[in-house]
Amino acid sequence: MFYDRAMNRSFEQMTTAERILHVQDLWDRIAEHPEDVPLTPTQRIELRRRLDASRANPGDSVDWAVARDEMRQRR
Repeated sequence: MFYDRAMNRSFEQMTTAERILHVQDLWDRIAEHPEDVPLTPTQRIELRRRLDASRANPGDSVDWAVARDEMRQRR
């Protein structure tokens, strides 16, 4: 059970919004050290496949910033 010492209550006692904020905080902490998150063999194979495809056909790829902006405009 997750316990929030600052608020002195368990995860189950938090509102949905508070739970989301805590999950985001945990993810941010994990993302600070991506080298500590091991990849499975299947993930490594898929990453290699995508990298090879991108290098073989660079015109087929869309920059993340462009894709993100396009998705935001669709809302």
